[in-house]
Amino acid sequence: MVTFLPTRQGRLADVPSFVRGIGGAESNVACGLAASGHSAKWVGRVGADGFGEHLVAAIASYGVDTSAVQRDPQRPTGIYFRTAGDRAADAHEVLYYRAGSAASAMSRSTVRDEDVWSGRILHLSGITAALSADCLALIRELTTCRPGRGLVSFDVNYRVNLWREAEDPLVLLDLARGADIVFVGEDEAEAAWGLRGAPAVRAALPEPEVLIVKQGAQGATAYVRDAKPVLPPPLPEHGAPPPDPRASNAGDADFPARPVAPRGGPAPDTVTHAPAPRVDVVAHVGAGDAFAAGFLSATLRGLSAHHRLRHGHLMAAATLTTDADLAMPPTRAYADRLVALDARGWETLHLGPGWTAAVDEEVPTP
Repeated sequence: MVTFLPTRQGRLADVPSFVRGIGGAESNVACGLAASGHSAKWVGRVGADGFGEHLVAAIASYGVDTSAVQRDPQRPTGIYFRTAGDRAADAHEVLYYRAGSAASAMSRSTVRDEDVWSGRILHLSGITAALSADCLALIRELTTCRPGRGLVSFDVNYRVNLWREAEDPLVLLDLARGADIVFVGEDEAEAAWGLRGAPAVRAALPEPEVLIVKQGAQGATAYVRDAKPVLPPPLPEHGAPPPDPRASNAGDADFPARPVAPRGGPAPDTVTHAPAPRVDVVAHVGAGDAFAAGFLSATLRGLSAHHRLRHGHLMAAATLTTDADLAMPPTRAYADRLVALDARGWETLHLGPGWTAAVDEEVPTP
């Protein structure tokens, strides 16, 4: 969608002007991955209008392949307005104008297999599944396990106003069960499914090879199935380093691993928790997408579980310290230096607005 961000604090009724930006769960992740040096393609639909042109051009400017984007001459590009500040605040307002939009008309007939399965990971979102019956059918098919299917990443992205009936959120649980990598917030798992705590979420979702439970300022926990690796060795292009020889973070004194057998799961997990760094938050919008991009980037590079989580935290911090839905991440070299900090260094890390502009040799001081 095209987003309109307020130029100052206040109710939407009182804000006199807005700044145009871009937003959307999957496109945010694609932009984050492309900005981090990976090849990324965004598959979507926009209207044959000026907003659609802006959206495609803006996403392409991050280095994302937009060749699979379709223009719909009958339906408009979706837009939304929001107030400044924290989405969790009572005064926060969001107005979506995407009913009947081009994106809501996506279906299996509009998406080509050669586009969605052309990469090493296909990333999907529960938001798209909520846009229409055709969108839900599309996401259902793409998350259905079948021989030879590519690796699927799924961000639950539960939004209360998109799922009206009490049983609707269970659709997201079913979709997540078909994915290989799943991202879900501890708070949204409780709101959607009544599950409290990361162990309860894993018990309800034993199928994914990797489950990441985001826990806000407390950090995030990854459940990684020990039975087989999530990805083959990284491809040689894009300057990817060789895989980390550690299959998990076992042996890292600051992040001890412990095998846990999920209820009903076929193999034990390695459970890794990585605290989040201290961040001076400007706005929370888009942080979950950024976290997914950071985690997937580190996954593609073959890094260990706790390094994947730390890269997710850093990418999220880049967005948290801006008022936009999308922010440029730190350079890979700079992020790697921060990720390599010992437990004490990570604990004292304090990130504020503008931190991503630091040169590679600099590390923020406590």
